[in-house]
Amino acid sequence: MPPDESVGRDPLFQYDDPIFADERLLEITHLPGPDRIVGRDEQMQRVAEALNPAIFGSEPTHLFIFGKTGTGKSLISRSVTQRVITEADRDGITVKYAFIDCGEQNTEAAIVKTIGQAVNEPDRSGVSIPDRGLGTGDYYKRLWQAVDACTDVTIVILDEIDMLEDDEVLRKLSRAGENRRISDSRVGIIGISNKIDFPDGLSERVKSSLARDELVFPPYDATQLVDILEKRRDAFHEGVLTDDVIPLTSALAAQEHGDARKAIDILRNAGRLAKKGNDALVAEEHVRAAKEKTEADRFNELIEGSPQQAKAILYALTLLTENSISEEFPTKVIYSQYKGIAGRLGLDALSERRVQEILQELNFLNVIQSEREGRGRGRGAHAKHRLLEDPSIVKKVLLRDSRLSTLDA
Repeated sequence: MPPDESVGRDPLFQYDDPIFADERLLEITHLPGPDRIVGRDEQMQRVAEALNPAIFGSEPTHLFIFGKTGTGKSLISRSVTQRVITEADRDGITVKYAFIDCGEQNTEAAIVKTIGQAVNEPDRSGVSIPDRGLGTGDYYKRLWQAVDACTDVTIVILDEIDMLEDDEVLRKLSRAGENRRISDSRVGIIGISNKIDFPDGLSERVKSSLARDELVFPPYDATQLVDILEKRRDAFHEGVLTDDVIPLTSALAAQEHGDARKAIDILRNAGRLAKKGNDALVAEEHVRAAKEKTEADRFNELIEGSPQQAKAILYALTLLTENSISEEFPTKVIYSQYKGIAGRLGLDALSERRVQEILQELNFLNVIQSEREGRGRGRGAHAKHRLLEDPSIVKKVLLRDSRLSTLDA
C-alpha cells in the first residue's frame, strides 16, 4: 500500500492545485522555448543577424529595439541571446550576457556592477565584484578584467534603456575595445525601449560612438495573442479552461495595443480567481474580473512609492476625467482641483510650477500623457494632460493609500 503523502503535511496549506498544472509557464520571467514563440519570426531573424558575429567571437552589431509594452522585445532578445550562447559553445567560444532592467538599476555604477557580476568568475579573473564599497571607476576596472578573462563576447541587454540616469555607460561599453579597456573580448549592446524617439536625447558623444541598427516591434493582433495563449495552455490542468477563456482574454488584450504580457497576466489571474473561489473551471467571469485586477496591479506598480503630493495631483486629474466629457486638461485646471484635494488631506499646497514638474514626471513614467499646445501667435504654449488608464482603475488604486482613502469617505 503506497504511503499516505498527506501525513505530516501542514493543514494550513493546499498541496493539490485543482487549476494549475504548472503556473510557472505564466510567469513574466519564464523564457519559453523557440517552438512556443509566436508571430515574431522576422524580428527574431533581425536580432539573430545583429548577434551572429558573436558565435565566432567577433563583435555583435549594437541594436536598439522599440515597441509598446508586451510586444515581445525582451522575450526575443533573451531567447536569441540564449541560442547564440549555445551555438558559440559548440565551437569553444564563450558568450555571456547580462540582462538589466534600467527601471530598477539606472545609474552608471549599478549597471557596470551588474554586468560584472553576471560575467565574472573570480577564480579566472582574479577579482571580486562586491555589491557595494567601490567607486564607479573601480567597478569599471574590475568589469574589464572580468570580461577579458571570462568571456569571448559579452552581450548587454538594457531593458527600458530610456530610464538611464546617464548615457555615459553606453559610450564606455561601445568603445571598450577601441579604447583598449579590453583586448581579448568583445561587447555588444541591445537597448530596449517603448520610446522610439529615445535616441534623439542621447548626448552627442554617445551618438558619435554608438553605431547601431534599429528595429521596431509591432503590436500583436488578436489571432497572434490566441496562438501565444494556446502555447501556454499546458499551464492549466486539461479541461479546466472553458472554450471562451482564451479567445476572450486575447480580445481584451488586443484592445490594449496587443499586449501579450497583459494577456498572460489576465489568464494567470483568471486561474487564481477560479482557485480562490473553489471553482472547478476557469470561465468568462473570471477573465473579466482578472482584467480589472491586472490593470489595477500594473498601475499600482507604476505609482508605488510615489509621494502623496504626486498622488493628490493624479487624483485631481482622475476626478476631472470622471466628471467631464473631456479627456485632456491644462495644468491650471488640474492645479485648481488639486488645491482643494490638498486642503482636504491636510497637505501644504505646492506651487503651480512644482505641480507642472510633477505632471511631467508622471508623463515620463507613462502614468499620464502630456502634450504642449500652442495658444496662438505671441501667446506661448501650455501643457495638456490626460490619464492613460481607466479613471475607475486609477481611483481604486489611489484610494488604497490610507491617507487618500479619506477622500472617499
